[in-house]
Amino acid sequence: MDADIRAGVAPAAGSGGGKGEGAGRQAAYLGIAPGEDLWVFGYGSLMWNPEFRHLERSPAVLYGYHRRFCVWSHRYRGTPEAPGLVLGLDHGGSCQGMAFRVAAADVIETLAYLWDREMVTGVYRPGLRTLHLPGRKVAACCFVVDRHHKQYCGQLSEEQTIAHICLGRGLRGANCDYLFNTVCHLDELGIRESPLHRLADRVRAALAQSPSHLE
Repeated sequence: MDADIRAGVAPAAGSGGGKGEGAGRQAAYLGIAPGEDLWVFGYGSLMWNPEFRHLERSPAVLYGYHRRFCVWSHRYRGTPEAPGLVLGLDHGGSCQGMAFRVAAADVIETLAYLWDREMVTGVYRPGLRTLHLPGRKVAACCFVVDRHHKQYCGQLSEEQTIAHICLGRGLRGANCDYLFNTVCHLDELGIRESPLHRLADRVRAALAQSPSHLE
């Protein structure tokens, strides 16, 4: 185990994948022993678009954290001049999502993929958290937002959040589409989360009053 992992520093994106010298650094950081399966918690796009092999999936609840727009997006849903917002797991409350069980043989590859997907800027602090599945509990890898990271913006008011979501547009399109798409998928999965649904209603109302945001 290297010094960074012993010090509790998460490996950077792009490290530890494949079969090279750094293979398994993410597993070592999380404390996943060789031969163990891995559970992964999805609370945003991972719920409906995991893009990694898994043996099973199950609805799950994570207590102590909630899903919210608390991460600045300067590329995919905004720009440095007009940043958008994306979802993060922030402290407090609870969050309904999906849990995926990954076979032991796929753990290293899956973690390398997740690090490249989620840890490009290091805005999240991955770790094992207890998930409540129907009839059982499991420890799962969760990507919790780092409140000390420069992209964290949990201090925004709801009005400021709405304004940024209305204006944000990046390489992957309008910020409001990201919100609306998320809510649609939550509905399909049977997850009725009133705060996010209420936010979507308020963003639609704001856009209706200022159609220029849609151009």
